[in-house]
Amino acid sequence: MRLPCPYCGERDSREFTYRGDAGPTRPEADEAMADYVYLRDNPLGWHKEYWLHTVCRTWLVVERNTVTHAVGTVVPARNQRAAS
Repeated sequence: MRLPCPYCGERDSREFTYRGDAGPTRPEADEAMADYVYLRDNPLGWHKEYWLHTVCRTWLVVERNTVTHAVGTVVPARNQRAAS
């Protein structure tokens, strides 16, 4: 699988580290924290994920199809948070 870095161009996935689901937001209440940490969906199809490009140390939000491994949009995580 190849992932495009906005700064370095398209790279092999071995240069990246998967860091989890980019969908859920951290809850304010302590009671909901266990669900936030431990309960995750395992969706089929398009899914937003955090990836770290270890070469340039950029956090990315990658939209990836979990069935075909096709890669859709890739944006720096700081841009994604600003847009939300």
